[in-house]
Amino acid sequence: MAPQRITQFPEPPFLRYPDLASERLGARALVASDEFFAPKESLLRPWNPVFDHDRYTENGKWMDGWETRRRRTPGHDWCVVRLGTPGIIRGINVDTRHFSGNHPERASIDACAILDSADEARAADPFRAEALPWRQIVGEILLAPDGDNFFTVREPFPATHVRLNIYPDGGVARF
Repeated sequence: MAPQRITQFPEPPFLRYPDLASERLGARALVASDEFFAPKESLLRPWNPVFDHDRYTENGKWMDGWETRRRRTPGHDWCVVRLGTPGIIRGINVDTRHFSGNHPERASIDACAILDSADEARAADPFRAEALPWRQIVGEILLAPDGDNFFTVREPFPATHVRLNIYPDGGVARF
């Protein structure tokens, strides 16, 4: 079943629940396929993303979010996040604020419940994370640039980890 984009204002109803992917709650970005322009940890910051016209890094323009280099090979980029606490995910925001022209075209989100330490170690290993029992909670969706992209989860279930997949590459401010 296709994910439902939320376009109502002021806010989607799932925002009344705790943000399980917030670093304030203890969430951690464990591993990402690429972090060339900006680090994965920025996805989980509890404050709104900022834009600094004058700030640069050794790799280019500084951006407040996670940003991957442009892909020249088939595939997509991804980031695995351990939630701050196990919970049921009712909705997702793929926030692309300040990423305009360098945002991903599309995204999908997978989740799983990890109950043992061996699986926890696999989640943080870029070569073994794929073997976890991922379930898609938001199918491949188009992303709008420079703003919130809210989606409901149609079949929520208890999860401990999520994987944000971006197609093919680009920048996401918050997740």
